[in-house]
Order: sequence, then structure tokens, then C-alpha cells
Amino acid sequence: MNYKDIFNKFNDLKIMIIGDVMLDAYLWGKVERISPEAPVPICAVEKEELRLGGSGNVALNVKAMGATPILCSVVGKDFNGEKLMHLMQEDGLSTEGIVSFDDRPTTIKTRVLGNRVQMLRVDREVLHNINAEQEQIFLQKIEKILETQKINAIVFQDYDKGAITATIINKVSAVAKKKNIPTAVDPKHRNFSLYKGVSLFKPNLKELKEGLKIEFTTPTLENLQDAALLLHSKQDIERVFITLGEYGVFIADYRNAVPNTQQTTMLDAHLRQIADVSGAGDTVISVATLCLALNMESKLLAKISNLAGGMVCESVGVVPINKERLLKELTNKG
Repeated sequence: MNYKDIFNKFNDLKIMIIGDVMLDAYLWGKVERISPEAPVPICAVEKEELRLGGSGNVALNVKAMGATPILCSVVGKDFNGEKLMHLMQEDGLSTEGIVSFDDRPTTIKTRVLGNRVQMLRVDREVLHNINAEQEQIFLQKIEKILETQKINAIVFQDYDKGAITATIINKVSAVAKKKNIPTAVDPKHRNFSLYKGVSLFKPNLKELKEGLKIEFTTPTLENLQDAALLLHSKQDIERVFITLGEYGVFIADYRNAVPNTQQTTMLDAHLRQIADVSGAGDTVISVATLCLALNMESKLLAKISNLAGGMVCESVGVVPINKERLLKELTNKG
């Protein structure tokens, strides 16, 4: 199968994304002087922009690749929540998986960019888990979608903002197992060890070391193999996919293997003119999940996802992948 055939198959997929959605606000301007009030630059704002962030960016990446995303998340019954829902509708995303609560403000991250360089980020959010009643409402919403629609894969896009709880992880994972739906995880620290038996687990290097309480300076094939095996033995992960920033990516596949053995691949990062690494992890998990839904072999999954993650780093701010450009670059690289 060539890349064009693979990308055409993405069009038939429906992906559920569960996790923390947020607004990304951007203030773009020029910096030409220092404030007389304090030794800080003055940014004269010329443009303001709102984008979907967090799990919303994963949904946008899935959509950009031609598949249908179903975003399941929680927002506040507030002005920013209304803005977020409006943005979803503008971007052609279904809001059927979104629930809103009075006592939970919508997460918004405001980035100030002067001369196209990020100067400051201001976060407005709460980090505690949704309460038991909210958890049940959210879970019922997810389970209804899983019962009434054909979902080809599920992504847990976890930012430690409280939408994903142990109960959500356990209940949804059980339904996925029953329905034979592959599950992918982009973890953060709080719930790292709660994801058990998932199809694909994608920490970055920092998350891997914190989650497993291990330490090494430079990632090598050998120490990544050891870390992946430890993660597999603790949490029964089928495929461990680690993003390594400038070092590329690593994947270990434990399916149909002799116990405690692994098929591993480490791919170098592609040389890029890096403008902004924001959102690269979102793109990687989005593309990897689409490949997972097609039951793609691990080396090819890692290759396509690695290239996609590098490409979005060339743009300032959080932006989804360009499908046609990715296809062209994959085809050229062979």
C-alpha cells in the first residue's frame, strides 16, 4: 500500500478524543521599547486570535487528516465556554461530546507574541478533577456515543486539567476492550500509571522519566528499550511510543511477541527550521492514532507521525497538520 492509499483510508475513520479542551488565545504585536514602569518589553498589540487548544487541537489534526473526530470534554458555563463551542462549530467539529458545568471555568491560555516571538503565557484554569456527579454525566455522554456510533479508535489526550479521572479511564478502556476499539494515550504525570492495557502509549521523554521515576541524560536505543520494557511490564502496554524532541522518536511493539521481548525502532528527527514546538505532541498522537486504527505496523506508524510532528514546528503557535503537504513530503522521502 502506498502513502496515498493510506491517506485515503483515513477519510473513513471516526476517532473519539477524550481529554482536556482549552482555548488558545494569541496577542500578536510589535516590541520597540522597554516599559518605564519596570524592566519589561512593551508589546503593542496589533492582532488578537482565538484557537482551539488541548484536546481540541487533536480533534483539528484528526479532521485535517480527513477523518471524523468526536471530541469529548468538559467546559465551563461561561463566556469562554461559549467561545470555545462557537469555535468548534466554525471549525466543523461536533459538540455532541461536550458537557458544561457551572463551577468549572473553561481553561484559556493566552500567549503574548512580540515580533513573532513568545514573550509571556498567562493561564486561567482549575486543575482539580471533576467531581463524582460530573464524572457520571461525562461518562454517560461518552458511553452513549460509543453505543450509537462506530468509533475506530479512542485517544485519551490528558493535560492534568481534571477531565480525565481514574473512573473515566477504567470504564472507557473496558468498553473499548469489549468492542475491540484500539486506545491511544498522550499522558501527563497525574494519571500516568492508571493507563493499563492500552494499545499505544505516547509519553515524551520528560513524562517517561517522571512517570517511571528513572533518570538518564541522553536517550539511546538501549536505555529506551529498558524503559519501554519496564513500562510494558508495569502497565501491559502493547506499543510504547516515545517522542524525544531533537533526538526523534522511539517505538517498542510487544504484540504477538515472546514474553518480555520487543520489536524496537528509533528514528531520527527531521532537520527543520523550528519556529514553535507548541502542539507538536498533539499532531504526533493524532496521526499515530489514525495509523493505529488501520492496524499499521509500528515502524511505519512512527515514521509518518514523526514527520508530521516535525512539520508543525515550522509554524508559530498551535496549528494542525497540512495533509497534502505531509503526503507530498512522505512520497518524496520514500
